Amino acid sequence: MSAHLTTFVSHYGLLAIFILMTLESACIPIPSEVVVPLAGYLAFQHSIPFWAGLVVTIAANVFGGWIAYLVGSTGGRAFIRRYGRYILLNPHHLERADAWFARRGEVTVFVARLLPAFRTFISLPAGVARMPLGRFLTYSFLGSIPWNLVLMIAGYQLGAHWSTIDKHVKPITDIGIVLFVIAVLWFWFARRRADSKQSSTNK
Repeated sequence: MSAHLTTFVSHYGLLAIFILMTLESACIPIPSEVVVPLAGYLAFQHSIPFWAGLVVTIAANVFGGWIAYLVGSTGGRAFIRRYGRYILLNPHHLERADAWFARRGEVTVFVARLLPAFRTFISLPAGVARMPLGRFLTYSFLGSIPWNLVLMIAGYQLGAHWSTIDKHVKPITDIGIVLFVIAVLWFWFARRRADSKQSSTNK
């Protein structure tokens, strides 16, 4: 996959970077730890301006996040009301999500944007919870800056050896994926136990 991404970005430059990073923030698991350092390498080669690459990656993250947010805000709640029982979700969970994002939405979005795996999917639940769009976009923007800046600088500094970044970042990404899966499973089993306990109490 990395080879295909490299070819795509090398041929189409900023447009390819924008498309890939938009997809990454729209819940499509495109590895930004490959795309962004490659953008830094292209800047090292003077194929693209460094700051243009950085602006494009950040703008794409915000735009892709906005797409996922809209999907969550327009169809997520109806989907959960209709099919949520099959994955142990119900309208009460929507209320809890609303309350969570109302109190901690800003820090949740900001921190998630700094974490592998979480950064790809955070926009969807923010949309489902209908976090105020302006706040969501603001903190998504702020959280995207450090991630993309560090990877861009790393790709630029390493020059032709930019691809080695993937080897060093991949373990962190793998940990992020594992933590994300654990968080989802923990939530699922916690809801299952709570629902079972409530059912037993009501009998």
